[in-house]
Amino acid sequence: MQVVLVSPQIPQNTGSIARSCAATGTPLHLIEPLGFEITEKAVRRAGLDYWPYVELHCHSSWEEYLQEASPERLWIFSKFGKRIYYDADFKPQDALVFGSETKGVGKEFLSAFPEEQILRIPIDRSEVRSLNLSNAVSIALYEARRQIAVG
Repeated sequence: MQVVLVSPQIPQNTGSIARSCAATGTPLHLIEPLGFEITEKAVRRAGLDYWPYVELHCHSSWEEYLQEASPERLWIFSKFGKRIYYDADFKPQDALVFGSETKGVGKEFLSAFPEEQILRIPIDRSEVRSLNLSNAVSIALYEARRQIAVG
């Protein structure tokens, strides 16, 4: 399992996601451009003393990520997904892909994937346009782990 953040913008979210990845032994892949420096205090503070336990990979582009990480299957998370995340059939070598806090992954990015690989986390109130990125990653990561019976 891998967690992939495409152009994350908020260091505290990335730090919190890194903590979840450290707790679960899940590699974290960051795709540039980032909205912060990875050494920024806020990122490290959100991850507290867990950073040494994060298997962190930074990639200069999506193409570089695909070449270096070679994920078996990609699940793209977007509010535009028609398929709900718990209907996916997660496998241990899958990658869970999330976009930036402000723009998501973008419609052009989404157009490169079959509809069944684009997942959403339901939000019941139309007044709430999205979940916090860190919360969304946690929801998806722990559902994937539940399905593959890890932990």
